[in-house]
Amino acid sequence: MEPKLVGRQYEWDLLDEVMKSGESEMVIVYGRRRVGKTFLINRFFDNTYAFKHTGVFNKSTGTQLERFAASLEDYSGEAVAVPENWYKAFDMLKAYLRTVRSEKKVVFIDEMPWLDTAGSDFVSALESFWNGWAAAEDNIVLVACGSATSWMTDKLLGDKGGLFNRSATRIFLRPFNLKETEEYLKSRGFELTRYDIAECYMIMGGIPFYLKQMNPRWTLARNIDMMFFKEKGLLWDEFDHLYSTLFKNADTYIAVVEALSMKRMGMTRKEIVKETGISDNGDLGKVLKNLVDNEFIRPYNYFGNKKRDTIYQLADFYTMFYFSFIRDNYGRDENFWANSTDLPLRRSWAGYTFEQLCLHHLEQIRKSIGIFGVQCETSAWFSKGAEGKRGAQIDLLIDRRDRIINICEMKYSINEFTIDSEYDKSLRNKIQVFRDETRTRKALHLTMITTYGLKRNMYSNSVQSQVVLDDLFI
Repeated sequence: MEPKLVGRQYEWDLLDEVMKSGESEMVIVYGRRRVGKTFLINRFFDNTYAFKHTGVFNKSTGTQLERFAASLEDYSGEAVAVPENWYKAFDMLKAYLRTVRSEKKVVFIDEMPWLDTAGSDFVSALESFWNGWAAAEDNIVLVACGSATSWMTDKLLGDKGGLFNRSATRIFLRPFNLKETEEYLKSRGFELTRYDIAECYMIMGGIPFYLKQMNPRWTLARNIDMMFFKEKGLLWDEFDHLYSTLFKNADTYIAVVEALSMKRMGMTRKEIVKETGISDNGDLGKVLKNLVDNEFIRPYNYFGNKKRDTIYQLADFYTMFYFSFIRDNYGRDENFWANSTDLPLRRSWAGYTFEQLCLHHLEQIRKSIGIFGVQCETSAWFSKGAEGKRGAQIDLLIDRRDRIINICEMKYSINEFTIDSEYDKSLRNKIQVFRDETRTRKALHLTMITTYGLKRNMYSNSVQSQVVLDDLFI
């Protein structure tokens, strides 16, 4: 049975508009590895192309050209000599496309960044092919796809040469949200509670490839153990493979995310330099930009202080899970996840990662508290506390144009969450310290975001609005 296409309606509609266009179009599809780019393209075009080719990871220019010639042989049905360079290769592609009789001639080049080996002149040859011939036709659709988001943005979207601003359609494919994850799992025969789906999301994010590896006949815990903790399991080497295929000099990227994994609130650039020993130069700036572009880390603002350095926070669920559990447990206990339910480390991980899940669903939170149409800015805030006073930390502030600030507390619990006397004092202190230090005159509304809501008691009336797990699935 053909797998169901979940979500992606917006992207599907963009591709549909391309096919209705009366001129040639270049489509750039990018996003992190395993997110379903190739699947979307193949489904939309029904695997019917005038020409398709996929780059080969970490191979020489000569090997890339050999494989390109092999793809031309497959589609043309004729023997093809290996081209001397990419200019010759695209000349051969042009000659072949002229023989194709089709209303639209779709050329799909997958993993395009892998073709751009050192000194190969791939980008300039692509530019010559597109500007010198294809763009002047009225029926060429060139789909350029790649997981190395930094290459796609720098060489295609950010190119200041002949390809600058040439792309008619740009598709950045993101992971599924919770609603789409639920729909995808149901389409594969899973019957999971939303609590289980949330836990699954906190481990894998909404990455379709990871979700596809799960077996609907097994419990969630067994699936996690078989995929991540069993020796030579399905994803036992995923971490190294993921970073090495996305980034050149992967060790530098790994050093940054490892440092960020150790500090919940995140780090400034200066703190990253101090922790990792990486030189504070343009190369580090590029590393941070590439990690942000791939949504592995999140830059965020400190409330009310525009001059404060940007803070970077680890945002990729799989990477967080890897550093928390996989790296030090791989191969030691093949039933680790099933056996770790009551571990303090796991409870701490769940609490923190639930906060990240909420930050990935800000649109749903705003809808739930009825401010979706109100202009807002989100940020975080913390205070070390003045002498003799307690410090305070707020992981999510929603600063609204209507002069209200939602102070959001995010709590992961297997039951209704109870605000007890001690936590009530902490909340009151947090709000008071925030008001004193920021000197805001806006109204402060306490918003609790929990899995199953609040248990009503003498302290719950201080909460102005609530968001529960079900609200994140809208």
